[in-house]
Amino acid sequence: MNQDPRQAESNRVKVQTAHLSVISNTGLVILKFGVGFAIGSVSIISEAIHSSMDLLAAVIAFFSVKKSAEPPDAGHSFGHGKFEDVSGLVEALLIFGAAIIIIAEALLRLLIGPIQEFSPGLLSFGIAVMGISVLANWYVSSRLMKVAKETESIALESDAWHLRTDIYTSLGVFAGLILIHITGYTILDPLIAIGVGLVILHAAADLLRRSFADIIDHSLPPQDEERIKAIICAHAGEYYGFHGFRSRRSGPDIFIEFHLVVPGEISVTRSHDLADHLESDLLVEYPRAKLTIHIEPCPEGCSQCDSSCTCPKKE
Repeated sequence: MNQDPRQAESNRVKVQTAHLSVISNTGLVILKFGVGFAIGSVSIISEAIHSSMDLLAAVIAFFSVKKSAEPPDAGHSFGHGKFEDVSGLVEALLIFGAAIIIIAEALLRLLIGPIQEFSPGLLSFGIAVMGISVLANWYVSSRLMKVAKETESIALESDAWHLRTDIYTSLGVFAGLILIHITGYTILDPLIAIGVGLVILHAAADLLRRSFADIIDHSLPPQDEERIKAIICAHAGEYYGFHGFRSRRSGPDIFIEFHLVVPGEISVTRSHDLADHLESDLLVEYPRAKLTIHIEPCPEGCSQCDSSCTCPKKE
């Protein structure tokens, strides 16, 4: 099945951006682990673990957006969008695991006692690596979020939020290492790592909630449903009302269904044209929407319509 050229270009940009995230995270993981083990800093090692989860999430996002970009086929007549939702769920579970490991390692370091002294030269190098991490993740996450909003990709948006969380935690480690450099209090190192773990747990919980909602076909957010209904009601002079409105998301695609009540005497052709017109207007704001509009005749006219009709009644 051939794809719309605009959708094909959108999918190409998504895959390209996901690939950028994989490359960036790979470099940061190598840097953080190298410096973390060289210094013996649990906070930097915790950041390396965090970035490893970001890398794994980026790899999952890369393959999920490639798969979700495939057109519907005989086995997946509604498309492959759910692959993105599943990837978000897997990413959330992986992040939970990483946070637990980070907190456990930091608590262990507190129990056995922090390192008495860090090498000033290596500590300065660690501060520099954290600064590089902040700048790299700021650029990549901004790019991911921009493309995610343009293409309505939850996989890329999830990846972007992972990296934004990494920015905040890297800033925390960056500031902590500077304090250690100034004060010499190495006990700050595991305390910072615990803070990093708690922030990651919060981000994972939010991602888990959002991904699970899409997997179980939760309705679109209320603001989106109200906007969709407003677009439908903009044509209220051409029909009597609508009811049975339903919506759900599948990866970057959204599915909208409703029953449109039209005058009983109008032709099938006119009803079809009206449905096409509504679909065209909705696709302007929701280009990845898949619509199902069921036409129902209303032979009695507006004055006899029941309460299921949604738009204001007409004279």
